[in-house]
Amino acid sequence: MPYELRLEVLAQYREQLFDGLLMTVWLSVASIAAGTFFGVVLASLRSVRGGPVRFLVDAYVEVIRNTPFLVQLFIIYFGLPTLGFRVGAVTAALIGMTINLAAYSTEIIRAGIESIHKSQIEAGEALGLTQLQIYRDIIILPAVAKVYPSLCSQFVLMMLASSVCSAISTPELTAAASYAQSQSYRSFEVYIAVTLIYLALALTLRGALALIGWRLFGRPGGRAVQPTLKVEAV
Repeated sequence: MPYELRLEVLAQYREQLFDGLLMTVWLSVASIAAGTFFGVVLASLRSVRGGPVRFLVDAYVEVIRNTPFLVQLFIIYFGLPTLGFRVGAVTAALIGMTINLAAYSTEIIRAGIESIHKSQIEAGEALGLTQLQIYRDIIILPAVAKVYPSLCSQFVLMMLASSVCSAISTPELTAAASYAQSQSYRSFEVYIAVTLIYLALALTLRGALALIGWRLFGRPGGRAVQPTLKVEAV
C-alpha cells in the first residue's frame, strides 16, 4: 500500500513549530553574539606567550573541542544542580551553546591574530597610536577579517547544533517537531518540513553574515581582505 502524504497535519501544529523556530533563532543569535565576544577575549589572552592564563585558556579550548556538545549540555543541566546551581532548560542551552562556540571561536580568531605581521604593530607604534588603537585597528579587526569565512561556517554549525538542546527539553524547533510527530504519528511529514526550515535558516543566516561581511570588510560572503596600515615616507 503506497504511503499517503498528509501535509495538513503540519497546520495543526504550526503554533508549536513557529514557537520552536523563534526559540532556535533566539538561541542562535544570543549564543553567536556572546560566543564571539568571549572568543575575542580568550583569543587575545591565548596569544600571550606563556603564563598560567594561556594554559587555562588552552585547557578550556581543548576540553570543549574534544568532548561531545550533548555531554556538555548534560553537565550543565543535570550536573550543576548537584552542586547547588539550578538552571532552566533554556538557560542551560544558552550557556552550553555559548561555551561551545566560544571555544571554537577562540581557536579561529587566534589563528587570525597570529597571522598579523609584527611590522604592522611596529608601524602603528611609530605613528604614535595608543595600545587600544593598535589592538583594535591593527590586530583584532584585520584578524577577524582574515578568518571571517571560518567564523561564519562555525556560526551556521552552531545554529544547526541547537537541535541537540531538545535532549534537555529546550522548546526549540526539533523539540517542537518531536512533539508534533508523537501526537500525529506522521514522522515523515513533520521531519521533512523541519529539514526544510533548518535549510532556510542556514541559508538566511549565511546571507545575513555575508551582508555583515560586506559592510565591515567590503567583500561579499565574508571573503574579506586584511586591512593594512600604510605608512608613507615624508
